[in-house]
Amino acid sequence: MASKHKIQLQAELTIAHNDWENKLKAYAFFKVHNRATSEDLVQDTFMKTWAYLVKRGKIDLMKAFLYHTLNGLIVDEYRKHKTISLDALLEKGFEPSAGDSGRFLNVLEGKAMLLLIQRLPEKFQKVMRMRYVQDLSLKEMSLITGQSKNTVAVQAHRGLKMLKLLYSHHK
Repeated sequence: MASKHKIQLQAELTIAHNDWENKLKAYAFFKVHNRATSEDLVQDTFMKTWAYLVKRGKIDLMKAFLYHTLNGLIVDEYRKHKTISLDALLEKGFEPSAGDSGRFLNVLEGKAMLLLIQRLPEKFQKVMRMRYVQDLSLKEMSLITGQSKNTVAVQAHRGLKMLKLLYSHHK
């Protein structure tokens, strides 16, 4: 490669590095939630860009090229099989349990609640299913039912009150 061309490419990449490094790091950090990893990804982005330029690659828009390259590296990072040591998990507060009995009881309680929802009046059944089974927001529920958000909130509150009453009698 001619040294004049190489110097021109270095200048072009240096300008891009000065202009876009901090923004690329912020973007990568937003995606991977790890400062060291995001800095590594941005560094790899510039290394790949340099390798592309050296191979006589043509870049029309440097910003677009850098972000496209960084996105590819972020996807690769997500796809990596990550191993986490038990010690690291314990330091973060994870405590292994002896069994899944708590989860099993929650599943049973949830099934009992679904059966109890069927005993509510129809307008409350509909709202309770949307709220707690389909996990819809009040806004989404009001759009579906055509009622105001406040009306749906009142129905959900009253339905929950009735459900609690039924549950206490069911026990």
